[in-house]
Amino acid sequence: SMARLSHLFPVSFNLSLCPSSNSSFISSCSSSSIYFTEDDSSDEEWENKPTKRRASKKRCRAVSASPSPAKKHGQSPHRKKVHYAASPKKNSPRTGKTFSSPDKRNKGGKKQAAKRTAVEDEADDGDRWHDVDEDDLEPPQPRFRPERDVGPQLYRTANYTPLELFQLFFSKKVIDTLLRNTNAYGKKKCQGQRESWVPVTAADMHSFICLVLYMGIVPLKTLKEFWRGSKLFSLPFPASVMPCRRFLAISRSLHMNDPAVEAVNDLKKGSSGYDRLCKIKPLYEQIVEACHTFFHPHQHISIDERMVATKARIGLKQYIRNKPTKWGFKLFVLADSICGYTLNFFVYGGRDIEPTGKGLSYDAVMRLLNIPFLGKGYKLYVDNFYTSPTLFVDLLQRKIWACGTIRSNVAGYPKTKRNDMTKKTTRGTIRWIRKGDLLFVKWLDTREVTMCSTIHKAYTHDTAKRKVKNADGQWTVKHVPIPGCIKDYNRHMGGVDLSDALIGYYNVLHKTKKWYKTLFYHFVDIATVNAFILHKEMCKMQNRPALTQKSFREQLILSLAEIGSTPRRSAPQNFMFNVASRDRATAGRRTCVVCKRKSPVYCSTCQKTLCFTTLRNCYSEWHRYEDAPVSIVDSDY
Repeated sequence: SMARLSHLFPVSFNLSLCPSSNSSFISSCSSSSIYFTEDDSSDEEWENKPTKRRASKKRCRAVSASPSPAKKHGQSPHRKKVHYAASPKKNSPRTGKTFSSPDKRNKGGKKQAAKRTAVEDEADDGDRWHDVDEDDLEPPQPRFRPERDVGPQLYRTANYTPLELFQLFFSKKVIDTLLRNTNAYGKKKCQGQRESWVPVTAADMHSFICLVLYMGIVPLKTLKEFWRGSKLFSLPFPASVMPCRRFLAISRSLHMNDPAVEAVNDLKKGSSGYDRLCKIKPLYEQIVEACHTFFHPHQHISIDERMVATKARIGLKQYIRNKPTKWGFKLFVLADSICGYTLNFFVYGGRDIEPTGKGLSYDAVMRLLNIPFLGKGYKLYVDNFYTSPTLFVDLLQRKIWACGTIRSNVAGYPKTKRNDMTKKTTRGTIRWIRKGDLLFVKWLDTREVTMCSTIHKAYTHDTAKRKVKNADGQWTVKHVPIPGCIKDYNRHMGGVDLSDALIGYYNVLHKTKKWYKTLFYHFVDIATVNAFILHKEMCKMQNRPALTQKSFREQLILSLAEIGSTPRRSAPQNFMFNVASRDRATAGRRTCVVCKRKSPVYCSTCQKTLCFTTLRNCYSEWHRYEDAPVSIVDSDY
């Protein structure tokens, strides 16, 4: 045939020499699909290639018989080859299936490049994904050796009140820091104004914190509504603890650092010595120190981020897409996986620390675990933001084992595709690779999950329940195999989430324009929740019933109110006897704590102004709820 002759005799055939055989030759070419490739052609064929002129309709019906003029000498073979491959066009007499198109060549090149890349990856990796049928070596389990006894670092037989547990975090040192800096800022702020600054005492600060906690249990839209005496807002407790003007004055002047130190820090703005967290520094460090001083974690711990909501326009504000609170201050938190106790945390202030070159997540984990009396043999659980082979190997050198989800594009993750999962892989399929102390596991549930662990074996015959539809369309429970690392991850990863949930029930966060006050309120939340967890752990050790968080907060609020300041109101009886009878109707009249109207009646026992008239009997209403002994001071009535 002509196709075979073209291989044996590489010459150009001029169809015009055999006009009678043109039609038969064309039909045979179209049926046999002859391809002239670069291996089948010679230099003479390149010289006799037809021109690129577009054929007319008349020429399309018949095969052109005139040979094309010869190409100029001097062209390189490479240029000839490219030009020859691109020469066929649509509707030309030589198109058909005679020449291979450039698209087919490009597709073939891409496939070859993909195969070459896969081969190189396998050659570099030198391993394959194993099935569950293949046995894995179980790594040696860590020996748990903490530096202190696990649990609260308190007297095991003592019965601590909620106030005593809260004062472990807001100690006398913390209160003194708040008093010193708040008075310094308030005095500076009130210079040149009509009203002078009244110094805040320790009792005032306890009353202020008492009302902050109370507002978390009884939330209202604005702060002033807690002191309103209308029928809808009849809350006598805030007014009995502190006047509204005094509370707002302390709230406006609240400061955690010395204003002089802040002024010096502001001069360094834009330089490497500028501290973005200067305004919260002293209280921040004292709360962190108290967190890991009074509690020692159990063997399972976890690290995650926490968001504190804010709308402040400041560079400290971060965005995390998959968090319920997407905009706010980002805190990296180390928590106990069993009870949710916050062991250590730090506020992310940007690249404020010297990077190690191993990534932000690596530096965050190492900073949180830098507790001098932590011990050895801990099992750490993290998500895919932190997990990396480099981190896990370094933690293993410090006798801390780790487990977590991992991203497939992390350096050190196996790149091999041998025996990998396909689109038709059934649910519950497990693939694994072990590289030294690191175990990489893939598990197909509703989607593919990838894990890395230095603790677990690939498969320990664990199963998980899943609801699936059978052939009849009915839901049935199916037991699918699950790796042990995923089962333990689901059990122990929620330490930070548990702490966030406990904080979110009675959050004391208020709307404020100052970003550092937002973090102050969060420090109060951390201290309260940690104190409540200490209470539960102590009750568990002493085999006695524990309070709920709401009851714990209620007792704490009442205890703070007792040691706090009370509204300074002198008894009016001496004053009233020295006033003329005609002026007693207006002299010494004060605001009733119940209805907020003017009244001269004053209770010397409760030290409250109350109405006692024919129209209003606020006196009996007040003492009905307070159950206090009564003694009325004489008045005009």
